[in-house]
Amino acid sequence: MNQRGYAWVTLATNDSYSLGALVLAHSLKQAGTQQQLGVLVTPGVTGSMREKLTQVFNVVQEVNILDSKDEANLRLLKRPELGITFTKLHCWRLTQFDKCVFLDADTLVLQNCDELFEREELSAAPDVGWPDCFNSGVFVYRPSNETYEKLVQFALEKGSFDGHSCQIK
Repeated sequence: MNQRGYAWVTLATNDSYSLGALVLAHSLKQAGTQQQLGVLVTPGVTGSMREKLTQVFNVVQEVNILDSKDEANLRLLKRPELGITFTKLHCWRLTQFDKCVFLDADTLVLQNCDELFEREELSAAPDVGWPDCFNSGVFVYRPSNETYEKLVQFALEKGSFDGHSCQIK
């Protein structure tokens, strides 16, 4: 599978997020993207939904769930569903691409933004309210198995989490 080039990538952990991923893909196509589309799916996505995703995305790749296990901070944020956000680290394993832009499945693209691929790795926007954190809903990256391994190791050792280093108490 040698598909060098660029890709928009998202993550679907269940059928509900898959619906969002389908809307995202259609919005990218309607905006006139020239890039490929990839979606990471977990075992929580049904076979029938995977068939729908395969009709729209160039790459549908199954990944295992990576959980932050950071229940304390998740409770503070009142967002227990964010525990599995580490699953998006699998996007670095899409090494068939030179560069990717990750978009959360609840993102809606209103106009062509292929120029994001001109940005350097790692480009991301700051999170609202937490200026020392970045929002992982949209970011530019270069796939690399080495980077993936380092990120997973760091996550296991440090238990990093959105807001964790932002001194949420």
